[in-house]
Amino acid sequence: MQFSFILLLSILALFALAACGDTLLEQGLIGGGAGAGTAIVLDGDVATGAVIGAVGNVAYCQTYPDRCN
Repeated sequence: MQFSFILLLSILALFALAACGDTLLEQGLIGGGAGAGTAIVLDGDVATGAVIGAVGNVAYCQTYPDRCN
């Protein structure tokens, strides 16, 4: 139950902080950093947070490129 809550908060934080890079690598690094940071704050697994953050940010930036800074 706690993992699901942390995962949900991480995803929500990712979308709130979504920022796109110019390349897929930059998008992944930005998202991974945000996900890892969120996991640290929420006392979650940092590696899992980084992976979820990277995938989430790349997916968001590729789906909505006009919404990225």
